[in-house]
Amino acid sequence: MTFSELCNNIFNQAIRDYHIKDNIETTINNPYEREEIENRLYLKCWIDTVQWHFEDIIRDPHIDPVEALSLKRRIDRSNQDRTDLVEQIDSYFRLKYSDVQILPDARLNTESPAWAVDRLSILALKIYHMREQAERTDATPEHREKCGAKLQVLLEQQRDLSLAIDQLLDDIQAGRKYMKVYRQMKMYNDPSTNPVLYKK
Repeated sequence: MTFSELCNNIFNQAIRDYHIKDNIETTINNPYEREEIENRLYLKCWIDTVQWHFEDIIRDPHIDPVEALSLKRRIDRSNQDRTDLVEQIDSYFRLKYSDVQILPDARLNTESPAWAVDRLSILALKIYHMREQAERTDATPEHREKCGAKLQVLLEQQRDLSLAIDQLLDDIQAGRKYMKVYRQMKMYNDPSTNPVLYKK
């Protein structure tokens, strides 16, 4: 099984598990051991799935402003958790490939493997929800057809991204590419760098 196949299987599992109750307050029940990469992948997609539904809710034009502000705070925390998790996944790759001899002509990739995995998780969510729309019995045939066409594009994108991730990991393992990870510096979350916060 390739790494992208592992990711896609676990992402689909997390999305299915969330939609059993389909409630943003549902407590995660991660079936994998904490030290396994599978645990991090499952948690990554769970966070993405909950946030997907946060984003749906906050777009309700009739949402209570107090509730909207509270939800915005939760979205901010979720984004930070998501970023932290991507960095944990990149740490896994750095450790896994730490003994690789980098070739003299090795190249740097535009993004780290974990940020590509992040996009794969979001794609799994888009596919799940677009398939829902393509199969809606209460929608018009035109709506279903339009969403069905979009679904095919998303599935092609998933295949391409999966292949690109596996090729990147092969290149890193062979020393043809190397990893360089920059830790995220979200200035608006830091009370010492956000002027609205430090001026108070």
